[in-house]
Amino acid sequence: MSELPAFLLEDDAGRSSSFPGERPALICFVKEDCPTCNEVMPVIEAFYRAFADGVDILVPGQTVEGNRTLTKKHALTVPILDDSSLKVSFAYDVEIVPSLYLADPTGQSQRTLVGFVREEWQALAEQLSQTTGLAMPDVDWSSCPEWRPGCGSLSADPLVAARLQAESENSPLRARRIDIAAHDDEFEFMFDQGFSDGLPLVPPTPERVLRMLSGTRRDAQEVIATMPPNMGEATVEKVAINAVMAGCKPEYLPLILTAVEAVCTDEYNIHGVMATTMGASPVMVVNGPIRERLGLNMKLGALGQGNRANSTIGRALRLAIRNIGGARPGGTERSTLGNPMKFTMCFAEWEERNPWTPLHVERGFEQDDSVISIFAMTSGPTLMVDQDSRTGAQLAGTFGLCLESAFHPKAHYATEVLVVISPEHVDTFVRDGFDKASIRARIQEVTSRPIRELVENEVSAVGFKKAFADGMDSQALDKLLPKFKSEDDIHIVVAGSEAGKFSGAFHGWATGEIGSIPVSRKIEEV
Repeated sequence: MSELPAFLLEDDAGRSSSFPGERPALICFVKEDCPTCNEVMPVIEAFYRAFADGVDILVPGQTVEGNRTLTKKHALTVPILDDSSLKVSFAYDVEIVPSLYLADPTGQSQRTLVGFVREEWQALAEQLSQTTGLAMPDVDWSSCPEWRPGCGSLSADPLVAARLQAESENSPLRARRIDIAAHDDEFEFMFDQGFSDGLPLVPPTPERVLRMLSGTRRDAQEVIATMPPNMGEATVEKVAINAVMAGCKPEYLPLILTAVEAVCTDEYNIHGVMATTMGASPVMVVNGPIRERLGLNMKLGALGQGNRANSTIGRALRLAIRNIGGARPGGTERSTLGNPMKFTMCFAEWEERNPWTPLHVERGFEQDDSVISIFAMTSGPTLMVDQDSRTGAQLAGTFGLCLESAFHPKAHYATEVLVVISPEHVDTFVRDGFDKASIRARIQEVTSRPIRELVENEVSAVGFKKAFADGMDSQALDKLLPKFKSEDDIHIVVAGSEAGKFSGAFHGWATGEIGSIPVSRKIEEV
């Protein structure tokens, strides 16, 4: 035996009925549009007439109008109780109506019937007659069907069940609930509250947040990171709320949680990334089997619009940084111009089109690991157009000339880049035997300039300061300085359409401990 949930419900006349009481109780959940419920209503009425002096007959109905229809259609005297909120049906975990429960005076369950089986209901009538000493109900059992399946309970509808779970006492949701007036526009309200990045948001209703949380086994109240600048506690629930607003699917949540953990590390330095006037922003690259499972785009238009996973995953991270961490334009976010990547930038590497080592393996992970790598970039993707080069040396040379403009042509050792090589350019490199190391070396070679050419002058004050250069001898001024301090500052991935000799580059922010260090994390999936 188990204890059935207590409840207090009213009928259409406002009369209250409660469970448990001081007597045995017979509880039957019904809804008007269920044919089987209509079959059993005369039987329930007969039970009420026969046993009302010894048993509480309680009939929760699932819609207000449906309850009235049942009462009128079957000329009922048994009250139909209003469970249109479905909270009692949900508490009883009713999946099928009619569902009937017999309980003793303490509320302990003694018998459960689902649907209609004539022999079971007849046996129940005999049991009640024996225990109460009251006469059998006036039922023509021979006119009743031998068996009828029930119908789905309204409380079992997935959308309704999510709402009821969110409203139940054991709901995992703890975030502050904001109620808006009945005639308020929920979309305009979210704009007014400052939750938005400037685009419309999906309202994070409790049922939507619960569905999002179904994407992970992690506890909703687990604090996964402390997020600058406001040092907000990024719980799984709060990240899920922002994922809902961004338009994500539940299966995206493990990736988003991992991304939040990654950017909140000291190495990545999300506070600096968002606060710099240079306008840096996270760029997310996804590797491993999760790419296909989530439907991430790595091919045609991979760096642009049109793919839900790419767009909403990147946006969810950005919204979490805004709403949990407090990084908002005009506050701690002081970007002079900003950039479109501050809305979103997430894409997958096309590993199958990459003849070399994919990014996550280069960064120490196994081929079959699902990994998110996050870079701090200030601009991009900048197009690198070369439809003419036929050798790897020429094409890598083009890359070098294009990348020399990162920050400023005379700003050497200043930043890093993320190079996205298109498949047609990959083919050129492969035909000429170029691997990633060869490409990086060639970029460094063609961008190497003598220090004397990098000194500030009347054309531009950017570069080596003249006062410093004046103290150098001729040999020192002739020293060649490549664009990047290390070949490790040139990150290479493969993505894009099979057609088109156009590759791309993201220009980085300050590198190393004074700025941001790229972070890669393995994604733990459910």
